[in-house]
Amino acid sequence: MSTNKKISAKKNTWLVLLVVLIVIIYASTLLRYQIDLTAEKRFSLNQSTKRLLSNLDSTINITVFLTGDLPADYKKLSIATSDLLYEFRDLSHNNVRFHFEKPGENLNDSDRNRLYDSLQRLGVVFEQNTDVTAANEKATQQLIIPSAIVQFENYRPIAIDLRSSRTVFKNYNVVNDEPQEDKEATLNSAEALLEYKFANAIDKLTRKNIPTIAYCLGNGEAGPQNVNDVIQSLRNDYRLAIFDLKQSYPDPSLINTLLIVKPTRPFTDEDKLKLDQYVMHGGKIIWCIDKLYAELDSLMRSQADFVAFDRNLNLDDILFRYGVRINGNLVQDLNCSKIPLVTGYNADGSPKMQRFPWPYYPFLSSPNNNIVSKNLDRVLSIFPSSIDTIKAPGIKKTILLATDTSSRLLSSPAIVSLKKIMDEISQDNFSSYNEHYIPVAVLLEGKFNSLYANRLTQDVKDSVSKALGKPFAASNSADTKQIVMSDADIVTNEVTETGGPLPMGELPFENYRFANREFFLNCIDYLTSTSGIFESRNKDFTLRLLDRKKVANQKLNWQLINIVIPIVVIILFGVVYQWSRKNSFAT
Repeated sequence: MSTNKKISAKKNTWLVLLVVLIVIIYASTLLRYQIDLTAEKRFSLNQSTKRLLSNLDSTINITVFLTGDLPADYKKLSIATSDLLYEFRDLSHNNVRFHFEKPGENLNDSDRNRLYDSLQRLGVVFEQNTDVTAANEKATQQLIIPSAIVQFENYRPIAIDLRSSRTVFKNYNVVNDEPQEDKEATLNSAEALLEYKFANAIDKLTRKNIPTIAYCLGNGEAGPQNVNDVIQSLRNDYRLAIFDLKQSYPDPSLINTLLIVKPTRPFTDEDKLKLDQYVMHGGKIIWCIDKLYAELDSLMRSQADFVAFDRNLNLDDILFRYGVRINGNLVQDLNCSKIPLVTGYNADGSPKMQRFPWPYYPFLSSPNNNIVSKNLDRVLSIFPSSIDTIKAPGIKKTILLATDTSSRLLSSPAIVSLKKIMDEISQDNFSSYNEHYIPVAVLLEGKFNSLYANRLTQDVKDSVSKALGKPFAASNSADTKQIVMSDADIVTNEVTETGGPLPMGELPFENYRFANREFFLNCIDYLTSTSGIFESRNKDFTLRLLDRKKVANQKLNWQLINIVIPIVVIILFGVVYQWSRKNSFAT
């Protein structure tokens, strides 16, 4: 073959390769694909999420407000949100459409403030970020909106908080130190819940059947002011009803989940029979029970000791049959909230206030990787009791919330003493706090057996069947679930004279809200949802954070490796290629 033909063949080969490369690059812009090589499968969607997206037949519009010139951690969260929504768009056949925008960017101040107010009423969160520049130690304030809004047809939009539901704290002494948030770890952990938050919002907007949640009355349950947050949190996503247990039998075909919150009067056998048959026919119950009477108001009014006594609610036998026992004791833990106490008086007569750890208000968290309370912040409890799990055939028991590693129990009748706690704290006498992970909330799942299986005459069973419109069920109920909490104050809210009802998990004079609301809504979702979206809450990311000090010290080295060395390699490649080409043609 002549030299000219060789040169022509080489030119044609390069031309073909260039065309193929251009086609590949263009095709890659049209197709999105990825291979998830991470150990925790952080980039793989749950099968339930994929099924939800593939079955969409209408357009979902998503507006993300986390955009603009963001700090590095928020920028990472914004990129993760964008990547997830691109995948949502592709799997939904373009029925999920999204865009990023900074609300009110071109509006004047008054119009922008009105827009922000309307967004806040929808549930959009705003955060004031303070950034301190290391070089000149200059602080700058920046408004960040880590939220998104999901819209579908004419339904009320759902606002999503893109931040983590779990606050990660640095190591600290729970008695003497104030907890310091590890902000970087908290923001990084937010990525694990992005799939669940968006999929859950889409599922709630597009579902055909809206579950009914009924608040049970008849035994002195908590009043409207004390469950204000429960009502407000449920009314937008569920049908909320009131059910009087004294009037009729609850029907599981009409009521998906029954709430029993802080009853104060004993349950009769007729009451328990109604609840028993509701469960036996597939009904679900959330029991929020204060077995002992113990209130901080009593202690503050007397400024002395008081005895926490049993309310005698007459629920021990039915709960025992279902697989749990709420004990007549009080739980204490050193990882707890603090309460303001008067320690003296100033010269002008005004009181001196100091916040002291109050072990009767322990923080609760998930002791395992359960699907309900995983990836949540701490849950605040107020005078909780302990729960024991009992052998019950066919029932699976999962501990949802427990105390920390420095706990103890006070048996009933328990003396609540302010002075004793103060003395222990001042003397660092904590040797008796030697119990670990005491259960306070338990999930029960399976086929339950009736408490009244062999206790009723045939005439009574017939009358029950007539009232129910269904046969009396004695054993092997339909598959169902129950959640038992040994502290009703997990879901109730404080009421102040000036501000009215506070959110769940927030104490007066405290500017912090614990994850009580998120835990409660997760319980409701888990009991009522049939989509399987909840499984995506189990996603867990292994966070591999950079050492900031090491990064600062080795900054120049890594800049050379990432910027200079690649340029040098390209130049060397070009020199070697030209030298090889010159020798080839010279030959």
